[in-house]
Amino acid sequence: MLNVAVIGLGWWGSHVANALQGNRKLRVVRGVELNPTAATRKLAKSCGFELTSYTEALKDPNVDGVILTTPHTTHEALLMQAARANKQIFCEKPLSLTSASAKKMVKACRDRGLVLGLGHERRYEPAWMKMAEMVASKELGTIIAVEANNSHDKFTPLKADNWRGNPKDAPAAGWTGMGVHLTDMMISMFGPIQWIHAASDRRVLDLPSGDVVTTQFQFKDRTLGTINVVSKTPYYARFAVFGSKGWVEIHDVAHPEDWDDTYMDISIAGKKRTRKVYKPRDTVKMNFEAWADAVAGKKEYPFTDVERIGNVAVLEALAKSTKSGKRERVRN
Repeated sequence: MLNVAVIGLGWWGSHVANALQGNRKLRVVRGVELNPTAATRKLAKSCGFELTSYTEALKDPNVDGVILTTPHTTHEALLMQAARANKQIFCEKPLSLTSASAKKMVKACRDRGLVLGLGHERRYEPAWMKMAEMVASKELGTIIAVEANNSHDKFTPLKADNWRGNPKDAPAAGWTGMGVHLTDMMISMFGPIQWIHAASDRRVLDLPSGDVVTTQFQFKDRTLGTINVVSKTPYYARFAVFGSKGWVEIHDVAHPEDWDDTYMDISIAGKKRTRKVYKPRDTVKMNFEAWADAVAGKKEYPFTDVERIGNVAVLEALAKSTKSGKRERVRN
C-alpha cells in the first residue's frame, strides 16, 4: 500500500482524493491546502485523511509519496522539495511550463530513483490504447497526418482572477487543461514534435489567457498534425489518425470525470468501415495504480523521460508561437 499526501485540494485535487477512497494500492493519509474551507474539511473527514502543512507531510515517515494538484507554476518547487525528502512523486499535467524546468525535475527524480507519475490518464482509455496498437502494428500503413480536438465548458464559472485563466500559470487559453493530453498521446505514438505554429484568442470568456487555441505542427518523422481547443462549448473530443492504408477516428462523449461511451470508427483500404463502442472505465484510478505498481517494482511506468520533457517543450514553443505569430522550433 502506497500512502500518499494530496497537495492542493481544489476541483481536481478533491476529485483525486475521492477517486482514491478504498483503493487497494494507494491510500490518502494527508491533505495539504493553503486556504482550507469548510468543504475542504468535510472532504478530509469523509475521505479519512488529516489536513496538514506541506512541510509536515514531507517529514511524516508514513507518507510514501505526494500527488501534486496545484497551479502549474508551483510544480517545480514542490517537486524538488519532495525529491529531497525522498518521496515518490505524481504530478498533474503539465509537468512544468518550460523544457529547462522539466529537465531539472526529471533529473531530480531519476537521480534519487523516484518514479515520476504524470496526470495523463487519457493513455489508459480503451479506444486510445487500441488506436496506439493499430499505429504500432502498421495496420494503418505510413502515418501521414493526425487531427484532434479537446473542448469543454468547465471553465465557464471561473472568475477572471482564477489561476486556470492566468497567462502566467496557464498560457495559450485551455491548452494546459486539454491540449497537453492530446500531444502527450501523439508523442507516445509518433515521437518528438519538431515545430509548432499556434494562434489563440479570447472570444467569450472573461479569462486573460483566452478561450480558444489552434495549432499546426510536424513530427520529426514528417507526420503533420493539427489540434483545436475551445474552453466554452459543450464537451467535444475527437482524435483521428490518417495513414496510407487506412484511418481511425475516436469520439468521446463526456469528460473523464463524467463517464460515458467512446466511439471508434475504422476504415481500412479494401474493407468495410466499422464502428466499435468502448464502455467507460476509471482511467484516473488506473493511472495512479500504474504509478503505485511502478513504485513497488511490479512493472514499468508507461512514460519515458523523453516524453515527459518533450510534451512540456511543445507547450513552451506553442505559448511562444501564440505571441510571435510565427512557427517555433520545439527544443526537446
